Amino acid sequence: MSSSVNQDSGHALVPVAPAPRGGIPIAQMRNVYRLHDVERRLEKLPAKDHESLRATYERMLEKGPERFQVKPSGVPAMGHLYDELPNFHDALDDLRRQLALCHDSRDALEITPMLLLGPPGVGKTHFAREVAQLLGTGMGFMSMSSLTAGWVLSGASSQWKGARPGKVFETLVDGTYANPVMVVDEIDKAGAEHAYDPLGALYSLLEHDTAECFTDEFAEVPIDASQVIWVATANDARAIPDPILNRVNVYEVQMPDRDAARRIAAQLYRAIRADHDWGQRFAPEPSDAVLDAMSELAPREMRRAWMTGFGNARLAGRDMVQPGDLPESHAGKRAPIGFVN
Repeated sequence: MSSSVNQDSGHALVPVAPAPRGGIPIAQMRNVYRLHDVERRLEKLPAKDHESLRATYERMLEKGPERFQVKPSGVPAMGHLYDELPNFHDALDDLRRQLALCHDSRDALEITPMLLLGPPGVGKTHFAREVAQLLGTGMGFMSMSSLTAGWVLSGASSQWKGARPGKVFETLVDGTYANPVMVVDEIDKAGAEHAYDPLGALYSLLEHDTAECFTDEFAEVPIDASQVIWVATANDARAIPDPILNRVNVYEVQMPDRDAARRIAAQLYRAIRADHDWGQRFAPEPSDAVLDAMSELAPREMRRAWMTGFGNARLAGRDMVQPGDLPESHAGKRAPIGFVN
């Protein structure tokens, strides 16, 4: 397939790998940093010091500054997401509207930063992965609950021993895309330590204009992070600074009700069965009894439960998963609902 050309920029529009249900994404090339800036910083390095920083600059020069800036070629089919994620309809509606705005135009894909607020296990991280797959772009992931230093987002000065670039820099420089989905998981768990605010970098990263010249503290080379698609997750909005809340669209995600949980479990059953050769040994649809048992679980627990159920059914020589095949600690036990840890 030949590429088309954007007459305004002179850059080729390159068809990339087809999205599962979204047609062929179109990618315009975009520079995420300037080679001159990298060359200048490299020339100023002392001859024998800063080996890690030197290797970073050399890698940037080798890879070059161009990355794919991807958007779907049309408004992608999203019916499967509405079925698989029945408790995310508000977020999906907004996403669909924003996709429609850039459809059939030269405009880049712009997605307002999203904050998914809800109890653990409700499927927030799964939603972010599905968005990345829908858009045909990459994904970076940061878990703020395991954050041990404030520089994970923005890097640490190369003067510090063991310093390295931050996740934003690494995702853009080492990745393929100028507009990856960046997931900040459990953003409410990132407590500020002393004078170093772990979320401080987000104040500029979540603003389009300032994100265009984001400087990682390790590399000290401006990078264009303005196209990053931000998805943050949290259990409790009270622990999130107001400057962050003012920069995002907040979606309160509840645990699915019993009917919705049954639909999620059934969709997951079909997906697991289709993804494995051994899945053809099992019935195309699960029984009502086992779906009733699965509806007691949080979405995050369902995959593990299905895998246990498939294995136990196979050991018993059956082609149907029964409620007794599910993990004993889960079968018939409703997951708690509410914003708790």
